[in-house]
Order: sequence, then structure tokens, then C-alpha cells
Amino acid sequence: MDYISDFHIHSRFARACSKKTDLPLLEKYAKIKGINLLGTGDAQHPQWLKELKSELTEKDGIAYTKTNFPFVLQTELSLVYTQNDKGRRVHVVILLPSFQAVDQLVEMLLKRGRIDYDGRPIFKIPLPELVELLRNIDERIEIIPAHAWTPWFGIFGSMSGFDSLKEAFQDQTKHIHAIETGLSSDPEMNWRLKELDKISIVSFSDAHSYWPWRIGREATTFNLKELNYDNIIKAIRKNNFKETFEFFPEQGKYHYDGHRNCHVCFSPEESKKHNYICPVCKKPLTLGVEYRVEQLATRPVGIKPEHAKPFKKLIPLMEIIAAATKVGVASQKNWAIFNDLIKNFKNEFNILLKVPVDEIKTISGEKIADYINRNRLQEIKFQPGYDGEYGKPLFEKQEETKKQIKIPQKNLSEF
Repeated sequence: MDYISDFHIHSRFARACSKKTDLPLLEKYAKIKGINLLGTGDAQHPQWLKELKSELTEKDGIAYTKTNFPFVLQTELSLVYTQNDKGRRVHVVILLPSFQAVDQLVEMLLKRGRIDYDGRPIFKIPLPELVELLRNIDERIEIIPAHAWTPWFGIFGSMSGFDSLKEAFQDQTKHIHAIETGLSSDPEMNWRLKELDKISIVSFSDAHSYWPWRIGREATTFNLKELNYDNIIKAIRKNNFKETFEFFPEQGKYHYDGHRNCHVCFSPEESKKHNYICPVCKKPLTLGVEYRVEQLATRPVGIKPEHAKPFKKLIPLMEIIAAATKVGVASQKNWAIFNDLIKNFKNEFNILLKVPVDEIKTISGEKIADYINRNRLQEIKFQPGYDGEYGKPLFEKQEETKKQIKIPQKNLSEF
């Protein structure tokens, strides 16, 4: 059976996340999205863990709701420390095989700091030490570098990351079996690093809410004969999963270089012309994922390793609807269209990937159906995201003629 899985989410106890998130809402919107296996997020947080233990029943490493929806115990930690005289800030996703393992994680973390102030707590633990600590709890615990390329908190990030997994994990590198692409990169970009040939390239959403344009916006599909934790981990460690669903990298918040406050967005080529200095404020640019991949790449664009998994790039359905209606993504008008589509065609992934366009047209109208079809054909162009600003899909032909590099008019003389 195929399990479309999102193992990187957050609870209402994490900063900058929806304060309404609970397990029933996560289950509800996962089903609407087409996700049938979800991470719990923030498993070590005292209040969320109490809730998880109260509402979930564990069997074979999977935690089930009362309606039998499956969750994997999961969290994200922020590691902030210094190595080789450089400040490092790296996020990692952690998958755990049992509530007992979570309790031991809690015990270990409490010896090193607090865990009650944020669902994604910060610790001064170097990556190699963390791997050893977690493996001492249970060797089945999986550590996955989160959103691997983002400038500030990615393992390969331009601002505080490393140039290789070996540099980051040292003698513990052999225990790292996967990395998460993050919203601003896709598997094809990761294939350019030979070091990652034996690493699974997985994708999860880092959802900060349960809304369908956040949850499952990136996902990994596992084909499992039997759903249990050991089979999931085996699939990750053996690079034996089916495919991933990806955000378009150009839509991610760190794809290009720039300064959000200065409204400056550059391609890597443009950044180089300006010596990586913002022409508005004269400070160094935030160098994005496209730049960083090019900097570390050991292969040309277009390379495909032998064991590479297929992937599909998707714009969330509600964002497609909003682009067509030209009103806010969470408007009542958009919800009415979205709910009608879900009522008729089961879930979002089914609509985005499988339902015939002519059938979609009978419910949504021609424009939305056309946008969905163009999404399938990968014909959408983007104004790229940069420095924390999401990219914007350009559905209309007149939009596609607009200049994609933002330059404030009052500062033109500085270029």
C-alpha cells in the first residue's frame, strides 16, 4: 500500500505556528490533502507529549488516533554551536520508534536545557554528539537534516552550514541516511552532489499549521506491505521509497539571493555582478539555495544518479484557486470552490494529479482547471522567492513578461 507521508510538522506549542493545531485538525486536513501518514511534530514538548499520550495508541512503532489514523512520533531540534571558529545553526528532524524513546529523549534534553518554551527547542549540542546520544537511546531513531539548503538553519546553508555531511557529522556520518530537500530545492538540485548518491532525498512540508496549503506541500510516498516503524526506517535507510512531492523550488522562501527589506532579489549571476553586496543597504546579500547548490555542486545541471527517485512538483490547490479568483487564499469564495472539488474528487493530491481536467472544469470552471493542467505540465513560471519571501507563480501571460528581479525605482541610480 502507498503511504503519502509528511514527517515534518509542528504543534501549536512551536513558535510562529498556528495556536489552534491539535490532533483532530491535523487528521482532518491530512485526509483532505491526501496524506495518510503524518508526523506528530514537537514530540518532546511536555504539554504536546501529554496530549499525544492521551489521544494516541501505539502499535508497532506507529501511534494511532481513535479513528485509526496513523502518526509517527517526530520532532525537530535546533542546534546552535561553534565549530572551526564558525557559528553553526542547523535544524534536524528526528523520528522515534516509541513513547519510551520519546521519554528517554526528554530525559536527555532536560540535562542540557529547557524543552517547555518552544516545540522546536534550541540546544548547544554538536551534530556528531547528538547522533551518539540518540543512538544510545535507540539505534532505530532516525536523524534527518531538515530543509538542507536554507541559508540560516540548513546543513548546507550559506550562512551557518557546512560544505559536506562529512564536515558536519564527522565520524557519525555513516549513521545519516537521508536529507530533507526543503521548499527551496528539489531532488534534481541535490543530485548534483556526488556525496548524496547513497543518501535518500526525502521531502516533508515543515508545516506550521494544519491548513491544506501548508500541510503536505511536500511529502514522501512509501510503498509498504505492512505499516510499522521498522519498515519505514528500513525504506529510508535503503533508499527504497516510491517518490516525492515537491514545492516548486522557485516558490520557496530562499531560492534566490537578496534582501527582503531592500526589495532586492538576484539570481546567483546577478549577485556575482554586485560582488554579493546589496546595492541598496551596502550589506552582504542573503545567499540562497540556488547559489549554494552551484557553489557545492560536483556535477553539471541535468545529472541523474542511478538510484534517483521520481518526483512531482506541485503548487497547492488553494493557491491555484486564489490565483484564478484573485482574492486572498483563505477567502470564503476560495473555500467554497475548494470544498466542492474535495467533495467530488476525494482529496487534493487526486485533483492535482489524476482527475481528468474536463471533469475538474465542471466543478471549478475553466480557468482553475486550466491552471491545474498547466501545473501538471510544469509550465508555470515564477517570480523567485528570496530572503524569507515566498516566490510567486505567474499564471497569466502578461505576468510572465514582468521583470522577475525586483529593483526599487528610487534606487536605480545605485546599480
